[in-house]
Amino acid sequence: MPSKIAPSFAFEGAAPNQPYNRTMASTKLLADIELAKRLERTEAYGCASFVEAHARIDPDCGATWQEFAGAHAMFDGASSPITQSFRLGVFEEANDATLGEIEEFFRSRGADVFLEVCPLAGAELAGRLVSRGYKPVELSNVMFREIDRFAPDSSSTIEVRQTGDADADSWIDTTVRGWGDIPEAADYLRQTGPVLTQYATNFLAEKDGSPVAAAALIISDDVALLAGACTIPEARRQGAQLALNNARLAYAAEQGCNVAMVVAEPGSASQRNAERRGFRVAYTRTKWALTA
Repeated sequence: MPSKIAPSFAFEGAAPNQPYNRTMASTKLLADIELAKRLERTEAYGCASFVEAHARIDPDCGATWQEFAGAHAMFDGASSPITQSFRLGVFEEANDATLGEIEEFFRSRGADVFLEVCPLAGAELAGRLVSRGYKPVELSNVMFREIDRFAPDSSSTIEVRQTGDADADSWIDTTVRGWGDIPEAADYLRQTGPVLTQYATNFLAEKDGSPVAAAALIISDDVALLAGACTIPEARRQGAQLALNNARLAYAAEQGCNVAMVVAEPGSASQRNAERRGFRVAYTRTKWALTA
């Protein structure tokens, strides 16, 4: 079954957030195929980085990924939410031969076949998937905003810092507590904590010296993927998520990024929080499962 945990740990705003300052620059980018390529490339890069980190930490786990006609197929275990494909049909045509190769990649490893498909890949691909026995099982909104003129808010009482190896246990503990409202998410994060601290740039938000929120950031070229933000229950509605958002955007701008992205369930609190921070929907992506 598909998981509500985003494969790249990307669903933002698991906890309620403070409203975002709407005086930030409006988006000029158009939600076209060129932007879709940038966004899909970034999320695929994040998933591939996760798989590679897992393989380094546990060489016997079987984690691997492979490219098929521009699509990236990830395997991180038969039941892992990472195990699926991205970029299908966006960079190259996904014909029946390509789909057959991807299906064999998963089936040969004992995994079900899940494909994340951007709508800009075209209706013909959707029809081909239906004819091969696929059905849609999940939707997600891929959202974006410009960050080239971003200026962080220095008035927050929450302190945010980038974490290092010495902070790994604290970051994992804060993340698990922050996602505790979703037991399956907390369990998954607890199990994969060592990998999560190795594949992305992570941040901790602290109040009075104690960790209250955590988040991650994945950078590919000039696009920054904001991922996994959460706040522990007793510290919610105190500005921690806004501070984490500002810190990550400022860091991304320093690294030369000019676009930020998040992924959210359509109509969710996560989407509303992202919209308050200046993000807008680029497209709604569909996860397809092979049922035949």
